[in-house]
Amino acid sequence: MLKRIFDLIFSLLGVTLLSPLLLLIAFWIKVDSDGPVLFIQKRVGINGSTISVYKFRTMVVDAETKGLKITVGNDSRITRSGLFLRKYKLDELAQLFNVLDGTMSFVGPRPEVQEYIDVYPNDIRKKILSVRPGITDFASIAFKDENQMLENALDPNKTYIEEILPIKQKYYIKYIEEQSVLLDIKLIIKTIIRIVFGK
Repeated sequence: MLKRIFDLIFSLLGVTLLSPLLLLIAFWIKVDSDGPVLFIQKRVGINGSTISVYKFRTMVVDAETKGLKITVGNDSRITRSGLFLRKYKLDELAQLFNVLDGTMSFVGPRPEVQEYIDVYPNDIRKKILSVRPGITDFASIAFKDENQMLENALDPNKTYIEEILPIKQKYYIKYIEEQSVLLDIKLIIKTIIRIVFGK
């Protein structure tokens, strides 16, 4: 309950204070390329529910039909504005609305598409899906430059599933076992520092 109150208060505050920035991002996307401002993707939420995760669009329209569901290196599908938005994670500010409506939390395991959830071991999947997914967590901080890490992989999808996903799952379990509002605050601060300073 305390976590939800924290999420509700600060997501509302975030949307209010950042509204000029959100509008500026939306305007830039519309000017830069054809298509909607938001990219909405179906992912798996708490208890296996299907949720719509919002992001500011950083790729060409119908990008998922033109390549993988993960982004690899300097992906040709990324727009000019998208390069900047992705670098500073500004595309994920749209997820403030996910936190506001309760489908996500500020901190928690990152929501995955069903394709990747299906490869989770059953016991790990059950535990990870027992909490709301989040905008950031231990794994998000550790894998901030994930697309660059996958750039030289012969099979990026296989590398993601076999090498990166198991490490992420360990981070997700670590968060679930240690979660608290104080930890959430620490992880939010660490995320901001990692994005701004790259440390």
